[in-house]
Amino acid sequence: MLRNRASFIGFILALVVLITACDPYQKVLKSSDLNYKMTKGKEYYNKEEYDKAITLFEEVLASLRGTKNFEELYYYYAYAQFGNQNYYMAAYHFNYISSNYPNFEKAAECEYMSAYCYYLLSPEFELDQTDTYKAIDAMQLFINNHPESERVSEANEIIDKLRAKLELKSVRGAELYYNIGDYKAAMVALKNTLKDFPDSKEADYVQFLIVKSNFELAMQSIPTKKNERLEETIANYSNFIDRFASSKYAPQAQKIYEKSRAELEKIKSSNKS
Repeated sequence: MLRNRASFIGFILALVVLITACDPYQKVLKSSDLNYKMTKGKEYYNKEEYDKAITLFEEVLASLRGTKNFEELYYYYAYAQFGNQNYYMAAYHFNYISSNYPNFEKAAECEYMSAYCYYLLSPEFELDQTDTYKAIDAMQLFINNHPESERVSEANEIIDKLRAKLELKSVRGAELYYNIGDYKAAMVALKNTLKDFPDSKEADYVQFLIVKSNFELAMQSIPTKKNERLEETIANYSNFIDRFASSKYAPQAQKIYEKSRAELEKIKSSNKS
């Protein structure tokens, strides 16, 4: 029985060796002909077999550095990484091409693609937005460097999408402070939102939430702070109504204003007595 098992294992190993020996890709890997490897690498790339293409390109690139074929093959290599969804690697290699080979005919395209990789890496707004900032900076640099490029319009659209994501994160973060009752932090975050995104589509809501947070902060303040913060609430209401008199939040803001005035009257009456 042991002899039969050993024979079976030997058969499987021999079969694996035979299959490997007959595998065309293995033959390419074993070849010492760099031009052959480069050609086959491009063939695998065109067939979207990016893992195989990447391996072959890596074996050839080191030997081609300084030759006329290096830039073109490196371009293929960066796109193979992109096709394999290795976006960090692709971003690095696209940027390397555009930075180190500015005279390469596709250098501008590579600069754009490096930025585009970071755009694809940009996560949902709840998560860390480091890659979003990188994408915005890289896209803006591309626009600055290539203002006549046909990709500028698309780059601007991407920047707008990414900024909208950052704006949403900023607003929702401020809301969180409000919801947990940290009204002072909410006001700081909301004012920073307006500073960072002055053209925000939610500017009326943000300004209204400042009024609301200010009022809640005043109402939980000690007597020596309450009067001052109610006055601040009224001032913030004035800022809101000057800009957003027709906002859907105006009626709620008006009620807060009226409550603030009423509370101030109570404080004045109490001080007189």
